[in-house]
Amino acid sequence: MDLAESSTLVTGGASGLGRATAEALVSRGAFVTIVDLPTSSGQEVADNLGPRARFAAADVRSTGQLNEALDLAERSGPLRAVVHCAGRGARVRVIEKDGEPGSLETYEEIIKLNLVGSFNVLRLAAVRMARAEPIESERGVCVLTASVAAWEGQIGQVPYASSKAGIVGMTLVAARDLASKLIRVATIAPGVMDTPILDRIRPDVKEALEASVPHPRRLGRPEEFADLALAIIGNPYLNGETIRLDGAIRMAPR
Repeated sequence: MDLAESSTLVTGGASGLGRATAEALVSRGAFVTIVDLPTSSGQEVADNLGPRARFAAADVRSTGQLNEALDLAERSGPLRAVVHCAGRGARVRVIEKDGEPGSLETYEEIIKLNLVGSFNVLRLAAVRMARAEPIESERGVCVLTASVAAWEGQIGQVPYASSKAGIVGMTLVAARDLASKLIRVATIAPGVMDTPILDRIRPDVKEALEASVPHPRRLGRPEEFADLALAIIGNPYLNGETIRLDGAIRMAPR
């Protein structure tokens, strides 16, 4: 799908993978609505990207807030592409080190944000896309974000790995469901990416992460995620697939 002059939406677009994707979409001539929390730097990012970018403060778990963001996106034209990057992790073990059971509240929070939030974005965006006239036999594309933790979650990643595995499981079913509407669905499963969240860890831990990647022996770059997202959008035969973007890493238990 050619995105020139098309309306697109990126969740989690204020930083990291989402910001790189928003920048790439604008560079291709698309109109981009950046969705992120009101406490984020989303407005600043949109301002820096120029007149083709707008910011909508929204929580992906909120149907009302997302619909307002989608309304804003459609002011630039029919919605053609969504790249959903919003989400987060949390450390929870089945049995914590003090012998207590892992937090059910934290588990539920991460599942609701990462997995239920993904479905919320997908369902609301797909309804908008389904109303548009087809362009070259398709109406739109939704790109979701999972993680290699869907297959190789590490100790303490129970809620995160569960949520990302759910997104992988959702992908093919959603693609089949939306095929009659001429809407494609695909998912990217990143490995260890060099995003702002890694700025919080010690330099030696970061070096160890880099060394664990077979090739190239470094962390993934946000612009590489953006490149893949745009490749998925641009390839009309790519549908229902989850693609690992990980330098061939396979995560160890710890």
